[in-house]
Amino acid sequence: MWLSLKRRFAQRTAQEADVRRSLVETLYASPASLTIGAVTGIAVGIVTSILSDDHYIDAVVATLCLVGTLRVISAIFFHRQQVLGTANASRNWERAYELGAWAYAGLLGLMGIVTLLRSQDAVIHMLNVAMAAGYAGGISGRNAGRVRIAVGQVCLALGPTATGLWLEGSIGYRVLSVAMAMMILGLAEISSTTHRIVVQALIGKRDKSLLAEKFERLARYDSLTGLENRMAMQMRLREIFENSHKSNDAAAILWMDLDRFKEINDSLGHMVGDQLLRTVAERLHEVLHGRGHIARFGGDEFVLICPNTDRVTAQTIAREIIDYFSYGFDVGDHHLQVTASIGYAVAPQDGRDMDELMQHADLALYEAKRAGRNRAASFTWSLKERFNRVHEIETGLRRAIEIDELKLAFQPIVDLASGRIDACEALLRWDHPTLGPVSPAEFIPIAEGMGMIEPMTAWVLRSACSAAASWPGDVRIAINISPASLKSSDLPANVIATLLETGLSARRLELEVTESIFLDDSGQTNAILRELQRIGLRLALDDFGTGYSSLSYLRSYRFDTLKVDQSFMAGVQDNREDRAIVHAIGHLARALDMDTVAEGIETEDQLMHARQAGFTNVQGYLLSRPIDRDAIGRLIAAGPLLPMAVPVGIRTA
Repeated sequence: MWLSLKRRFAQRTAQEADVRRSLVETLYASPASLTIGAVTGIAVGIVTSILSDDHYIDAVVATLCLVGTLRVISAIFFHRQQVLGTANASRNWERAYELGAWAYAGLLGLMGIVTLLRSQDAVIHMLNVAMAAGYAGGISGRNAGRVRIAVGQVCLALGPTATGLWLEGSIGYRVLSVAMAMMILGLAEISSTTHRIVVQALIGKRDKSLLAEKFERLARYDSLTGLENRMAMQMRLREIFENSHKSNDAAAILWMDLDRFKEINDSLGHMVGDQLLRTVAERLHEVLHGRGHIARFGGDEFVLICPNTDRVTAQTIAREIIDYFSYGFDVGDHHLQVTASIGYAVAPQDGRDMDELMQHADLALYEAKRAGRNRAASFTWSLKERFNRVHEIETGLRRAIEIDELKLAFQPIVDLASGRIDACEALLRWDHPTLGPVSPAEFIPIAEGMGMIEPMTAWVLRSACSAAASWPGDVRIAINISPASLKSSDLPANVIATLLETGLSARRLELEVTESIFLDDSGQTNAILRELQRIGLRLALDDFGTGYSSLSYLRSYRFDTLKVDQSFMAGVQDNREDRAIVHAIGHLARALDMDTVAEGIETEDQLMHARQAGFTNVQGYLLSRPIDRDAIGRLIAAGPLLPMAVPVGIRTA
């Protein structure tokens, strides 16, 4: 409370000082009017001196001329300093003006009373009385900014003059003396009223100025951290580009993002999150140490602008920030371990204008996050090439389904016991009009990120089931389902609708999923898998043995088929460990009454090992490459692809 009152008092004192300074400046605001008043008084004094031929009057006039000249000089000097911006309307300047004004007004009053008492010339009387009255009337308005000075001048100029008029004795002079005394009261009131109006105007001007400064600060600074905001950062960066003519290392931008900040907000609340952001801002100031400027770009993103900084220095600064963050942050009762990802770009090498440089720093930030977070990445033009390719793929995917650019290829899965095609896997293919063939491993993740995987999955389901409906009744169709599709509660309904539309039996549809679906399982995946099994279709666990394999999946879910990743079959001939793993999986599947598919069969040796391991099915280039719908129909109709084999093991119930 005391500190708050102290701050308010200090602020009010500063505001009053501003008003006082402005009032002092009004005293010197018009050197011309002050000069006219001084010249007029000196002229009247000289004429009076000439006409009176009195030594006392001459002395007063001489002093009046000296004081008037000094006042004019001081006013001109202050005005020139004000024009140059070096004037300081301090208390000393106010005191100097005050003494000069009172001295000059007092000399006018003295000259008035002396001439009235020592001269009988009515012309001299008229000149001096008129001069005193005119000066007092003018000064009551001119110096109303400082009431004490104005009233003092009026009293010093008119008081002695009114006294002289009264002492002169004649009735006319005494009436004029009384009028001049009343004039003092009237001019004092005029000065006071004018002063009040001037002060109100200055306060209003000051309040408008403070309000403008407040709005400017709100427009340029982040209210939470006190850092510059996005607009101010862009203005600063634009200024650097406009003023710099360096061909290299004109400025570096470091774009920083706090890793997993949302988790802190969600678990500890936004109050802790806001305090963390303020602490991060302070920590950045400590690390940067005057080497650049910091702005909060928004949310948990910060941008550092470092003029005249090369790539090595930018990397050093980024490394210092990451290292400094490793100490953690004390926020209230919490000690938070927070990391940051940073992308940086250097102008003009990495961008010829502000927008391009910002985009490239953002690309570098994305690369740092993609590489695992808690690290810094520099922009390279290969990142831009990748970005352009991704952008072109994104644009192309939006129209690929509509204009029928997506195609399905089918690869047979052969039953080792009969040699016949037991199923066919539908493989999505896309021939981009400018990029050429694009791998599903490249465009499927992009489709997931765009939110297009669901309509793409629906298209694949419909096309694949339509093709399978024309095959013999014992041949199944296998379709890969993206983990993103399994998060959609609409998948079971879409499967049912496709089966009804195409007339395909549910047991002839096999959906292949990978173990990655279980990593981020909130329960929804489990529910959807159960619902798909209730429909009656088959489930296959693809790429088994790689990634995040867990035998608990086989216990929790009743899969119909295990597909062993081709990496094991590639080394099965030369690698004892691969052979052991393949045989173990084959034995496990037989014990669980599951079908097994050995993927990537390309040689006769691999086919032999698959038979020896007890696999029920094989798939690979040795049997057939992926082919189109018409070709797979002919291949199925052609009969067995392999000779019938003697079973290598007996299935257990």
